[in-house]
Amino acid sequence: MKKRKIELAVISDVHLGTYGCHADELMTYLNSIQPKKLVLNGDIIDIWQFKKRYFPPSHLKVLKKIIGMASKGTEVFYITGNHDEMLRKFAYTSMGNFKIANKLVLNLDGKKAWIFHGDVFDVSIQNAKWLAKLGGYGYDLLILINSFVNWCLTKLGREKYSLSKKIKNSVKGAIKYINDFEETAGDLAIENNYDYVICGHIHQPKKELYENKHGKTMYLNSGDWVENLTALEYSFKRWKIYQYNHDKLSPFFMDEDLKEMDMNELIASITDKNDIGDIEVQTSEEENPSSVDKQGLSQDTDGM
Repeated sequence: MKKRKIELAVISDVHLGTYGCHADELMTYLNSIQPKKLVLNGDIIDIWQFKKRYFPPSHLKVLKKIIGMASKGTEVFYITGNHDEMLRKFAYTSMGNFKIANKLVLNLDGKKAWIFHGDVFDVSIQNAKWLAKLGGYGYDLLILINSFVNWCLTKLGREKYSLSKKIKNSVKGAIKYINDFEETAGDLAIENNYDYVICGHIHQPKKELYENKHGKTMYLNSGDWVENLTALEYSFKRWKIYQYNHDKLSPFFMDEDLKEMDMNELIASITDKNDIGDIEVQTSEEENPSSVDKQGLSQDTDGM
């Protein structure tokens, strides 16, 4: 299989070690790409729900694949999330091409991309971690039940159905939480002059230009590999949401944005690499975003 060469791929919320993880599909995706940089934006291994009796070979293959990509030259950044927060004690550890961080800034073609998981905005995690963990177990059980329901629907020749999406879309509180999450991420990015803000955590893939009275930024969310099976890809100075169930292994250049590019612009975007590769990991207190007051959200960004 010929691999697609891309500048950057971002995946999050894989939840290895849980029944809902689609490890085989993720392996298919990882085998189809050859990124210069791979960002694992939190909750890759679900340490909250880790059980020795359930970590199948397909989940282990994903870890081996990622390590293999790093050994072959791909820069891999593991950004910690809430389900793998135990790794935060190793933040800013570097092992060859494999690096662990709590947040990351990348310079992409002269534009600054701010990447973090996003659990810092979750008030339930900040104030009642036991409640968040209980919710995690409930979510995993719901996904397990949903898998059985979808198996039955497939046997009957009917379309698959997402119970969790139905619940999220029907509960006003869930919708408000997602909207507040995106608004807060966008406001902080604009305040700190970031061109892109890239999150995970809420399992909602999205690419949207966010604006307020102070400016604008591109909000991106990589989604998850439990329900949506999505990733973010950056190449040719363009962002794309890769959707496994729709795109399969379709090439990046089939993106509509690229079809509209002038040939000279396309050639220039491929050959002009002066800005690609400049990496900056936020460690100084001076670059930490200031707090904002958003209803229902935690503003302690220092732990990000």
